[in-house]
Amino acid sequence: MSQDARILYSGRYIALGSRNGWEYVLRRHRVVVIVAWTPDNELLLVEQHRVPIDRPTIELPAGLVGDEAGMERESLLEAAGRELEEETGWRAGALQALMHCPTSAGLTDEEVTFISARELVRTGSGGGDDSEDITVHRVARDNIDTWLGERYRAGLAIDPKIYTALYWSMSGCQPPTSDNDQSGNR
Repeated sequence: MSQDARILYSGRYIALGSRNGWEYVLRRHRVVVIVAWTPDNELLLVEQHRVPIDRPTIELPAGLVGDEAGMERESLLEAAGRELEEETGWRAGALQALMHCPTSAGLTDEEVTFISARELVRTGSGGGDDSEDITVHRVARDNIDTWLGERYRAGLAIDPKIYTALYWSMSGCQPPTSDNDQSGNR
């Protein structure tokens, strides 16, 4: 933090900071978001209740990096592999960092790294760890727009990062990358 910045509150995973009169959330851990297509051309999505908005949300599998005891030095790619298998029950044979970007630059310093997961193999049912209640969805590429629309109309929140992943996956457009993104250790 710069000289004029100060911490107003500090918790286990986040802090509230102030700089030049601007209050914002500071994230204590890096975040990975995984874009994973099964061998049957289905996008892996997760559904879970999110306390801040008090409703179920459809999201890409994601998680914090180095937040578990003994894993503080975990790389982005290690975290992505762990989170993918824990949340969805699928293991990736290959992981690659795609892009590092802010989630809400006016509210938080949080930046996520999108990770491409390929060569997937089913290992279990997923569902998250003991602190999570995750439903796994495998959505066929040719039905994804309809499926997401149905969930939205049913009152579920749809995380907009899904649409970023779909843009990259369906348009053939590749996100810009840097040497830091590819290392998995930013």
